[in-house]
Amino acid sequence: MIEPAYLAWFSFGASLILQVYFVLRSLLRPHREPASRFAWVAVIVVAPLVGILAYLLFGEANIGRKRVARFRKALQRLPAMDKLNEDVGEAKIPERYATPFVVGRSISGYLPVGGNTADLMKDSASAIDAMVSDIDAAKSHVHVLFYIWLEDDSGLKMIEAVKRAARRGVVCRIMVDDLGSRALIRSSRWKEMDECGVRLAVALPIGNPLLRPFRGRIDMRNHRKIVVIDNDVTYCGSQNCADAAFAVKAKYAPWVDIMLRFEGPVVRQNQHLFAADWMAHVSEDLSDLLKEPVIETAGGFPAQAIGTGATVRYSSMPEVFVSIMNAARRELVITTPYYVPDEPIQAALCASARRGVKTTIIFPRRNDSWVVAAASRSYYRELLSAGVTIYEFGPGLLHTKSVTVDGELSLVGSANVDRRSFELNSENNILLLDAGITKRIRKRQQSYIEDSIHISKEAVARWSTSRQIWNNAIAMLGPVL
Repeated sequence: MIEPAYLAWFSFGASLILQVYFVLRSLLRPHREPASRFAWVAVIVVAPLVGILAYLLFGEANIGRKRVARFRKALQRLPAMDKLNEDVGEAKIPERYATPFVVGRSISGYLPVGGNTADLMKDSASAIDAMVSDIDAAKSHVHVLFYIWLEDDSGLKMIEAVKRAARRGVVCRIMVDDLGSRALIRSSRWKEMDECGVRLAVALPIGNPLLRPFRGRIDMRNHRKIVVIDNDVTYCGSQNCADAAFAVKAKYAPWVDIMLRFEGPVVRQNQHLFAADWMAHVSEDLSDLLKEPVIETAGGFPAQAIGTGATVRYSSMPEVFVSIMNAARRELVITTPYYVPDEPIQAALCASARRGVKTTIIFPRRNDSWVVAAASRSYYRELLSAGVTIYEFGPGLLHTKSVTVDGELSLVGSANVDRRSFELNSENNILLLDAGITKRIRKRQQSYIEDSIHISKEAVARWSTSRQIWNNAIAMLGPVL
């Protein structure tokens, strides 16, 4: 019989060995900021059981070796990314705006290409109606990828449009994220699309939740929103396939999004992003679709798709944001629902205001994540001290992800200014250089400002000590979460 004292010493020794192992593992993990390493070491040391379990579940940005291998194999089978638009050629970008496009090319490999046009959708319902109209006019194929697809009015309109297209012989490929669209995947509507001949795929299937951590993080998701029709039209923005009422989180409604409809060579770049995701999950080669001729629009503007995720460098999306901020000379306006920046982004935003750029950032007043809301507000004092103007949008959840610079440069897409978009999610954005469309996006941003409350330095100074402690304590978890 083992003496209780020996058992206690054995348990203590085993616990200490596990602690040391996971502390070393967190320290040796590549591509992690010092703040993140410190946070994980602190959690593991202070609360060993909880800390080790948390590290196993959320400590490493890993979707699994097999999945990474499939993504890389898919990219190898597709035409080389920098060859996609050889027939169009690289667009000439003015020197002051060149850096963001150079950074974008270093991430996804896509050239900035000219000859593009875009329409800014009026609202979420109008975006869905435009997509349905384009799907109803499709002749060859319809490709749709959404993180969230709900069975509400908008979701059902899209389902019926896809079914109609499939019945008349259009090849329809639909991909949704296994976590974000779990209700649809398990519904009769999913089966109906299958029975109509729609080709279906589930991005990053979870499988058995108990075994999932051994194959990669369960919360690394495909957050993209991509629609491509006949290689002629693509949509890009923040909107999921859902009503603004967003039934799954209705108390924060309406969800206010932005969506643009593009034509031109940038369509094929979004097609490449979709094809890579599809071929990583389905044994079907879509290479030929990327070899079709591209139609340029006379007088169109330069644009570039930027796809980020687990298969590219971890710092890619922050680099895009920082390069855009650094390009601003007169005005920088950002909208994002989730703001948990890394140090370079916070520094670049403050530096923008300090060098005289009129710098504005708009957040939702009520956030569906209380953790993110608290973390975001912990940065207000420094931003305001640097001269950044902060607004909080009141009527609903501002879900729009947009950046405009000097009335000429714009970025729209799925990526938030937070660590989840930086390190965990697959995201898609389009960077464009055009005064006309940027003016319309800036006007939309201004409409948000007019429905917002201005946050002053005096208001933040009046926050209670307990509130400041709470916000800062939650923010400390940013590198962990």
